[in-house]
Amino acid sequence: MIKNKYTLNKLFLLASLFGGSVLFAQQVKVHGIVEDANGPIANATVNVKGTAINTTTDANGFYEVLVNPGNYNIVVTKVGEPTNEQTVTIIDEQEVDLDFFLNQTDLSEVVLIGSRSIGRTQLDSSTPVDVIDIKEVTKDVGQVSLNQILNYVAPSFSSNTQVISDGTDHIDPASLRGLGPDQVLVLINGKRRHTTSLININGSFGKGSVGTDLNAIPTSAIKRIEILRDGAAAQYGSDAIAGVINIVLDDSTDKVRANITYGGNLSRNAEDNFDGETFQANVNYGVKVGDKGGFVNLSGSYDKRQPFNRQKEFTGTIFSDYNRPDLYPNPTGVDITDAELQRRGETRGDYVSRIGQSKNEGGAIFLNSLFPVSDKTEIYAFGGLNYRLGESAAFRRQPAQLNQNVATIFPNGYMPLIETNNYDRSLAAGIRSEIGDWKVDFSNTYGNNTIDFGVKNTVNASMLDSSPTSFEAGGYRFTQNTTNLDFSRYFDNALAGINVAFGAEFRYENYKIVAGEESSYTNYGKVRQIGVGTNGQPIYVPDFNGNINTLFAANGSAFAGGAQAFPGFLPANEVDASRHSVAAYLDTEFNFTKNWLVAAAVRYEDYSDFGSTLNGKLSTRYKLGNYVLRAAASTGFRAPSLHQMYFSATSSLFLDGSISNSGTFTNDSRAAKLLGIPELNEEKSKSVSAGFTANWGKFKLSVDGYFIRIDDRIIYTGTFTGSNATNATTQDKEIYELLQQANATSARFFANAIDTETKGIDVVLTYQEKFGLGKLRADLSATFNKTNVVGDVHASDLLKGKEATYFDRSSRIYLESAVPRTKVNLSLNYSLDKWNVYLRNVYFGEVDGATNNLADAQTFGGKVITDLSFGYAVNKNISVTIGANNLLDIYPDKTNVGSLRGAGYFLYSRTGQQFGTGGRFAFARLALSL
Repeated sequence: MIKNKYTLNKLFLLASLFGGSVLFAQQVKVHGIVEDANGPIANATVNVKGTAINTTTDANGFYEVLVNPGNYNIVVTKVGEPTNEQTVTIIDEQEVDLDFFLNQTDLSEVVLIGSRSIGRTQLDSSTPVDVIDIKEVTKDVGQVSLNQILNYVAPSFSSNTQVISDGTDHIDPASLRGLGPDQVLVLINGKRRHTTSLININGSFGKGSVGTDLNAIPTSAIKRIEILRDGAAAQYGSDAIAGVINIVLDDSTDKVRANITYGGNLSRNAEDNFDGETFQANVNYGVKVGDKGGFVNLSGSYDKRQPFNRQKEFTGTIFSDYNRPDLYPNPTGVDITDAELQRRGETRGDYVSRIGQSKNEGGAIFLNSLFPVSDKTEIYAFGGLNYRLGESAAFRRQPAQLNQNVATIFPNGYMPLIETNNYDRSLAAGIRSEIGDWKVDFSNTYGNNTIDFGVKNTVNASMLDSSPTSFEAGGYRFTQNTTNLDFSRYFDNALAGINVAFGAEFRYENYKIVAGEESSYTNYGKVRQIGVGTNGQPIYVPDFNGNINTLFAANGSAFAGGAQAFPGFLPANEVDASRHSVAAYLDTEFNFTKNWLVAAAVRYEDYSDFGSTLNGKLSTRYKLGNYVLRAAASTGFRAPSLHQMYFSATSSLFLDGSISNSGTFTNDSRAAKLLGIPELNEEKSKSVSAGFTANWGKFKLSVDGYFIRIDDRIIYTGTFTGSNATNATTQDKEIYELLQQANATSARFFANAIDTETKGIDVVLTYQEKFGLGKLRADLSATFNKTNVVGDVHASDLLKGKEATYFDRSSRIYLESAVPRTKVNLSLNYSLDKWNVYLRNVYFGEVDGATNNLADAQTFGGKVITDLSFGYAVNKNISVTIGANNLLDIYPDKTNVGSLRGAGYFLYSRTGQQFGTGGRFAFARLALSL
């Protein structure tokens, strides 16, 4: 008995020392409703401050937590709403009913991009910013890749999956305000994101540019996306001519979020009425670190999409009489396709290419973390890994193409497949602290993208029967490392508040091209003459750089060398080039009154390869009651990418209905010097914008107009050809010899060749209201823009008179009108109890098909695409969504017969693209939240 009493006394003492109420007090319920002017708010986060206790509201806005008696601060947060905090005293065994009412901000959500001061709301910022809540968007729509999500949500953003464009089939070029993929800067958590190692050289929008691979970032890792629609090179450096996309990573904790999406094209043009199946699985989980706001958030995704084809038949020559010497002993090249197909019991549809979506499979994992080390200092780190294996089809090689086929291997021809192994890795780490009244942020951001190409189901025809059917073709490497040191301070006693920020940046970049295996690029039928024998006969030695062919097909044409569809990179193409830049900036904001803000920024940047540039920006904002007037003016620049400076290769090109090989040469090559192509320099821009916002309670509006002038834009030139004719010039003969050595028939370059002007207007209107027993949200947004080439093409003196080749008609269309210049989005979201209905209509304006043949010019009319989905919350943890994108199964206008259609390849344009050619996409999604 004494022993038991002693034990109880010890337990009581320990309970007192470590908080007896925790061990013995009865936990009490705190519950209530979270709502705003439109009714209950679902999925709001409710947290008992300073503890690990948190929950989320259900579809009716209800929450419940269990706490011990005491005093607590309870905080409610929800994206698009202001944070609300209340203090409550909990008395033993007495339940507490605590409701929260949030004053909704919607468009006025606080944003970080565009200002180094305290966060401003969208409607109060001096430049236009869109904020996209990825969690809200992805629960209602069927698109699963980030590029496609933004294409339908953000009117000023355009991106489409490309067709027959090699690696570009897997890295979709993206545009902001109609400008190029390399004229928008991408940040993650405010830090510069690296670009891809791929340069777009085939027939697609963004030709000649290098963009950022947004699809490498899983949507499960993203909290929201901020799109600054204004020039910001003076604030953030190179590339920010059109604007900045800042991806804010998820920082949630103590919750597992997962979803699985499956869908496919349930369309009248689909193969077997259903094709292009897509599967995606996402998961996100975060844990708290310490009790000062630290966290580690991990995200993962797995994606798989199947290809689809929209070519119905091949209308060109499939068989010639050379394919049937038993029936035609004296062939002349006559087309016998129809007779041969009838004899075989086949159709032209049996010999099509794959014109549509490429195949893709891969996964990603992302990290976002924060570790407070004191009240004023914290360490952060974020980054991720992504791997995708892509498979895109090239143009089918028909049996009649004797010099590109080995009939003993592929008697019926073949469709080459290009494999793209895409590796992406990034890591940013830094420390934020305070020195006196100054906030300091020191960080280092590393990024690398590696792409390796393989070609399968193909041949090197010059190897005849010994040819393998798969090749390693080489690839690209790009590495970027950026170190930043930033200082900022807010002076609240000066005027109505002044913010001063300054800092420095050091950036290192490296670009590599890796050669493929020998058989992927070699023409084994080429020889070089080294002399004459005693019998007077020439003496030849094998040399794939030679200018004499020795292997010929039955029709007399020389067998082609290298892997068909994607010849490997030659050792001569290999490059390992690096550069660095140093920058310093000053960014200030003056609140002259509580209503009048003036911001000014200046940035100096020096590059090791082309010199320095100085840019500035001035913006202002003035509040007039419920209205805000704003305007900005800036200069900007874009440094030529290392890819544009050092890329060289030989590629298969489809140009105006025919396939040819084209060599790309660097600006320091002999070919460039012969033609007078100068070294690359930076693009220079000037931009102005003006607009206003209005907050009428349930209605919120922003309207912004802009003008952007870009001088010395870098373009990928048209094709120059040499000649070995007797009467050809010395220059043309030398160009011809160079092209022969490069296994090419023509030459292209990168050059600062044109000036452009872009003008446009963006409009965003939102409305929220209780409607019946539920809540309705409506969003209407639109963009209208136009880009034009102004002035003459900056051709070299040696190429005067050849401006139409320097910058051909097709390239002009890619730049001016290959993406919609008008896009309007109307979204309606209605929630009632556990149900949610989402209806969206997007108008994609007209585009032009890119062709050099004026007779084949064609404009494809605007279309409205309708998306509809229904969501149901089974309980607070599980929800289901079913729906369809492109519900009405709308397709673009068909191409006319001619170069835009080719030999039946492109029923729908591959060059002027609006919303793709998949047709209706039906999907189902299961989401879990614990």
